[in-house]
Amino acid sequence: MGRPTHVVANQPPPLTGYDVFGADVALVDAVSRHAPGADLGRLRELGRLAGGETAQEWGRLANTHTPVLRTHDRFGNRIDEVEFHPAWHDLMRTAVGYGLAGAPWTSKEPAPHVWRAAAFLTWSQAEGGHGCPISMTYAAIPAIRTDPVLAAEWEPRLASTAYGDQLLREPGTKPGCLAGMGMTEKQGGTDVRANTTEAVPLAADGEYLLTGHKWFCSAPMCDVFLVLAQAPGGLTCFLVPRVLPDGSRNVFALQRLKDKLGNKSNASSEVEFDGTWARRLGDEGRGVSTIIGMVSATRLDCTIGSAALMRRAVTEAVHHAAYRHVGGKALVDQPLMTNVLADLAIESEAATTLAIRMAAAYGSSEPQEQALFRIAVAVSKYWTTKRGIAVAAEAMECLGGNGYVEDGGMPRIYREAPVNAIWEGSGNVQALDVLRALRREPACLDAFLLELGTARGTDHRYDAAVRDFLTELADLDGIEVRARRLVERMALLLEASVLLRWSTPEVADAFCASRLGGEGGLMFGTLPRGVDAASIVARTRVPL
Repeated sequence: MGRPTHVVANQPPPLTGYDVFGADVALVDAVSRHAPGADLGRLRELGRLAGGETAQEWGRLANTHTPVLRTHDRFGNRIDEVEFHPAWHDLMRTAVGYGLAGAPWTSKEPAPHVWRAAAFLTWSQAEGGHGCPISMTYAAIPAIRTDPVLAAEWEPRLASTAYGDQLLREPGTKPGCLAGMGMTEKQGGTDVRANTTEAVPLAADGEYLLTGHKWFCSAPMCDVFLVLAQAPGGLTCFLVPRVLPDGSRNVFALQRLKDKLGNKSNASSEVEFDGTWARRLGDEGRGVSTIIGMVSATRLDCTIGSAALMRRAVTEAVHHAAYRHVGGKALVDQPLMTNVLADLAIESEAATTLAIRMAAAYGSSEPQEQALFRIAVAVSKYWTTKRGIAVAAEAMECLGGNGYVEDGGMPRIYREAPVNAIWEGSGNVQALDVLRALRREPACLDAFLLELGTARGTDHRYDAAVRDFLTELADLDGIEVRARRLVERMALLLEASVLLRWSTPEVADAFCASRLGGEGGLMFGTLPRGVDAASIVARTRVPL
């Protein structure tokens, strides 16, 4: 009998059956720091779900069996429904049930926005696409609070921890509701003031009929949407329900679903309004200022979502390298691979630590914290979402050919990463928003500099980088063309400041040396000599 032809050897076991939250030392520390007294047990419970086989299979199925648009029923009646695989609903039910949607706004728990950020970062590692309607529901409540009457009606529905199954029913009959938004149009994109959707007032105060086309409307099976349209008084924000109070369906014609690079589990649609009933939210002509609260919260979630993708990608890379042997030695112990993994781990930890810091600022009522969040959320959104793409690519390469095939899940992470950089304003939008805050809102710069000042004197490379930043700020000539470089500097300083204060000396030193001190290269895996790469990798590894 000949030698066996099919023997599986030198392959890592599946990365499953672990606590996604509890295994992330940086995340646990961040929650303990910013939300003392928070329910860590429930986060660990969610972490075990996220790291289990069942949730991982939900993620695979939801991305394999993508949403299907049903414009008409078999009799020819217009229904405008999107059909999802049951795995999507399992993911959504878990997210809503653990309070990742609107629940923090009515929670009595300590630092609910920090807890929710940690939970969102944890659960997003099971599957990223369903985070879109969860994030929009979370973000909609600050905007809806502009109108006390609408808030009284909709806030309890959106803050519910009961999943309303996404069937089109009268909202008052559902255990919980979800929110979406429709801002961009074909001709405008980011320039929402170029929107042409028209809002015509009705006789009843605050009621309008909308006519127009929205180029992107994600999660169209949500119960209610915040929409921008041109009213007689200018661009205005409106609340558009899918189902009207009498139980009939609002005019919400889904033209098609977008065929996207990633984010496959989530349905993104084009929608036409033709006499669509809406209620005004805020004053006419104040649409942007009304909806800006929603934008700020979703930008925070882009940062958190990118941190989640990074963590998942780096965890997979370290896990693979720990079990894969080349030349009789584990990859994780080979100096060059150790350098790559440590570099990726530093990037991931910086993103996680900064994301939870931003969530703490977002949930604070202190004016200084609010001013910091105003500018720093755009900085962190710009940088973290772009670095997430690079981390996903490098981590995928650590698995070699296994990383490039769909079975391992890395291609899904890689395809998902760019959406966070594009959604809620791409890179230039974030950079210009930072410039706007610097020029028009002095309190934002003051708060940012105070934040950086908390880490002054802890590392000479950091101190030098802060001085260089202040010099650059003083030179405003041609600053717009340099906006990306300026925001990059701000992001690196923010990340360095949180790591110097709260991470291990090994991680902080490696970050400052490679990101601020000019001792590293342009690619991952170029940490300078003297960095304790092995300790950094060990801090990242998931114990199975």
